Amino acid sequence: MIKSSGLKKISTAVFISGTGSNLRSLIKFSKKKGSKFTIELIISNNSKAKGLNYAQKFKIKKKIIDYSRKQNIDNKILKNLKKYNIKLICLAGFMKILSQNFIKKFNGKIINIHPSLLPKYKGLNTHQRIIDNKEKYSGCTVHFVNSKLDSGKIIIQKKVKVLKNDTANSLAKRILREEHILYPKALNKLYSNL
Repeated sequence: MIKSSGLKKISTAVFISGTGSNLRSLIKFSKKKGSKFTIELIISNNSKAKGLNYAQKFKIKKKIIDYSRKQNIDNKILKNLKKYNIKLICLAGFMKILSQNFIKKFNGKIINIHPSLLPKYKGLNTHQRIIDNKEKYSGCTVHFVNSKLDSGKIIIQKKVKVLKNDTANSLAKRILREEHILYPKALNKLYSNL
């Protein structure tokens, strides 16, 4: 479990690959009174990720990691995490798999948000698979990251009803709105006993 000393906020890094809408909701929440965490670093594997604009807007340090040069990726990331004294990693639409070695080194301090009610529908294309299987409910899950895909201990979930006329796109949009509420809530839950 993540420990906090007194009133000091937890230094957090957010890993993104795309638009960064969950990053934005985490930043906004971190600025609120009573928030227990601060976002010190944004890491992306994609130099064109729109979410990187939030780094400039909110004056947060950013780092682009080039995954085409596979060598020493873990060390590069760990070096940056150490530099900014990062205690927690939030994956928010990060489309790269972290190595087992990296997860081991940051064990219990990496969380992710996934657009389904885990353990159902791990991996990609969740919304289309849910519609194809005529599920009545979907949702989103915040969970700890371990070495198996979308299999870590669940922190919190939110159920979303699948509507009769839903497409993968319309369902994705509704679930994303819930993700923006759920992710900060999960951090609050993690830190509420600190």
